[in-house]
Amino acid sequence: MTSKNLSIRANRVIPGGVNSPVRAWNAVGGIPIHIERGSGSKLITADGQTLTDYCGSWGPLILGHAHPEVINAVKVAADNGLTFGATTELEIELAEFLCRQIPYFEKVRLVNSGTEATMTALRLAKGYTNRSKIVKFDGCYHGHSDSLLVSGGSGLLTGAIHLSEGISENIIKDTFAAPYNNLEAIESIFKNRGSEIAAIIIEPVAGNMGLVKPEDGFLAGLRRITEEYGALLIFDEVITGFRFGPTTYGTICNVTPDITCLGKIIGGGLPIGALGGQRKIMDKLSPLGNVYQAGTLSGNPIAVTAGITTLKILKSHNVYDRIKQNAQILEGLEGTEQFKNGLCTLAHLDGVFTLFFNENSISDLEDAKQCDTEKYSRFFHYMLSAGYYIPPSQFEVCFVSAVHTKQEIEGFANAVRGFF
Repeated sequence: MTSKNLSIRANRVIPGGVNSPVRAWNAVGGIPIHIERGSGSKLITADGQTLTDYCGSWGPLILGHAHPEVINAVKVAADNGLTFGATTELEIELAEFLCRQIPYFEKVRLVNSGTEATMTALRLAKGYTNRSKIVKFDGCYHGHSDSLLVSGGSGLLTGAIHLSEGISENIIKDTFAAPYNNLEAIESIFKNRGSEIAAIIIEPVAGNMGLVKPEDGFLAGLRRITEEYGALLIFDEVITGFRFGPTTYGTICNVTPDITCLGKIIGGGLPIGALGGQRKIMDKLSPLGNVYQAGTLSGNPIAVTAGITTLKILKSHNVYDRIKQNAQILEGLEGTEQFKNGLCTLAHLDGVFTLFFNENSISDLEDAKQCDTEKYSRFFHYMLSAGYYIPPSQFEVCFVSAVHTKQEIEGFANAVRGFF
């Protein structure tokens, strides 16, 4: 069955033919590839094409596809049962691991997705502070709960949707959006409405308008402002958690948030999410406190097993140095004539990168919107024909995994040069 035929079937029974909008190719055109299987750094499509994958299922596959240890652990866990609706030792083990690896974690609540984690974090912040308003940043994406879709990134940005329909005016009024990397805007919001604001939520390294790094002092400034006004600081580390080291980015950059949201890597490729922080905040969650949150499949033994196995490998094998070293090959692209002439820029951080078709470096959403998306579309299809799979959107990030070889990354860089 070809991708074309599968796409026809999918469109008959699934809105847009996809179960997540980021999988659609509306921004780049063409028929989306359909995947048959994956192994290591490779994807095999329904059409029989083998692709070197730099999307990594949008982040969780830091160990590549079908890592043997993860697969074997999942098979053993499955033999014991898929779900129980009651607590298992496995979910306790994962929570204990997270609390050991993240210095400011005292308690953790496991959920089923990053969206659930951020949604719960905001409800918890509002309950803890007894305030109703939040601050987020233009171009950041924190899942599809109502208040977090205001000026969002990822699929909204790709689809040029400023705000999803179906969200009430009252929720919009309770959400303030500010430009990323702009402390002055945050200070102004808090000066005017600080006593009403429960929390700031942010991707400490933005990954949903392409890769945008925080400027020096920006995250520390947010910490200072929230402490001054009695609001909480929430780091959405669904992408960044365990991506740059065996811990959170907050730990690495030495800025301590009140609540951190995790996902992707901590599930090893299976659906999961988590939020954690200080005991005094986390104990506001039911059944101890009155901030209600529940999930029938939360702490699912199969997902937890994949996560524990992945995290233990990351800790014991220290793959991060190899990823960082191999990813440095991409820095050589900045000597390419197109970069010298200011036609594109490369944003990169330890194996996470975006090639922006923009003559200027990107520091916020307005910069990202100036990118040449038509040229990115041509670039996407060129790279696909050369055997490389990257996100079908200018406004997403690529990932170097622990199983990408130096030769594969050199090949990718040479294909980029070939496009130019």
